[in-house]
Amino acid sequence: MQIKGSSWLKFGLFTVGLGQSFVFVIVPPLARDLGLSEIQTSLVFAISAVAWALTSASWGRASDKYGRRNIAVLGLIGYSLSLVAMITPLFLVERNIMDLAFLFPLLVLGRLFNGLIGSATRPAAFAYVADNSSAEKRTVKFARLESSFLLGTVAGPLIGGFLILITKETPFYVFSLMSLISSVGIYKNLENSSIHKKTEIIKDKISWKSKTIWPYLLIASIASLSQASLLQSIGFYVFDMFDSYDDLPIIVSTSFAILSISTIVSQYLFTDAFPLNNFKLLLYGTFLIVFSFFTMAYFPKLSVYYLSLLINGLGGGMIRPAISSSLSLSQIPENQGSAAGYLGSVYPIGHMLTPFVAMPIYAFNPSYLYFFNSILSIVIVIFIISHPIFKRS
Repeated sequence: MQIKGSSWLKFGLFTVGLGQSFVFVIVPPLARDLGLSEIQTSLVFAISAVAWALTSASWGRASDKYGRRNIAVLGLIGYSLSLVAMITPLFLVERNIMDLAFLFPLLVLGRLFNGLIGSATRPAAFAYVADNSSAEKRTVKFARLESSFLLGTVAGPLIGGFLILITKETPFYVFSLMSLISSVGIYKNLENSSIHKKTEIIKDKISWKSKTIWPYLLIASIASLSQASLLQSIGFYVFDMFDSYDDLPIIVSTSFAILSISTIVSQYLFTDAFPLNNFKLLLYGTFLIVFSFFTMAYFPKLSVYYLSLLINGLGGGMIRPAISSSLSLSQIPENQGSAAGYLGSVYPIGHMLTPFVAMPIYAFNPSYLYFFNSILSIVIVIFIISHPIFKRS
């Protein structure tokens, strides 16, 4: 594995994490202040998620054919454009330069760049790592790739908090530029690997219904709903439940930072320093998430909320690399890109369903949303225990 090239790949995912976290910190409360409802704001992310789900598997197959590098670069360019296209209308409306009626459709359009094109980076990156890592090192390699993205989600609110002192748009334009820089670095330094020649016929093609695919997609999609509803509700929850505190935006940023940092620490501890097998990672991680959501629901206090987010991050840090690694190890080399694409296509399901499932529950009672998420996690535990494919992983 090329050290220099793979480092650029990790930097690319880092830049994606920068913007993704800052979008969730800034956009929901700002859009609501400008006149959009919680459901409208969630729909912006949901529509993008639909586009992501529909295109991710295709990008994975495209990376098999046209090379991991080319597809990863294309995805970073799409993500970079989405940051600028999404954040600009918000601040034009805020400064009364543009009418509020245009805000919702332009936000949808801007976020669509991320769903349609930005979805290419992840399957190409993970397929590249699968191509260039042994079975024994697959989990830890995937965890490090995930950590690059998560490190960006931690740094996003911190760096953005300083840049926003210049103007509110500055963080997004800077993060967009960093993404473009990473795409150039990847193009120049990463070998454009493709797992098979264009004329080669793959004998054992897979689909989402394949027996080595659908169990992983099922638990990933359920976990996606609980995670997406948590991410999209943090901004609202803090402003609604802790309104007596000062500097609420800082509390929101701190919440995202705790969640992300604990996830990174978890990935290092349980995949590298004290490695667990994939089955234990999945099972123990989900148990932690069940516990975290119950404490959020029962104890609406800021200190408990921070602790619950920390526990949730520990659980999430165990689950995601275990799913990616188990799925990858169950596939032949020729299907790595397709498998990564299928997995990438279900992660947005949570953002697709959150406006219609999670946010109405939140509107009725914020605590009920976390009860609902704990039940979803219990379903995952039961499925992991009952299906033999996870023990074999």
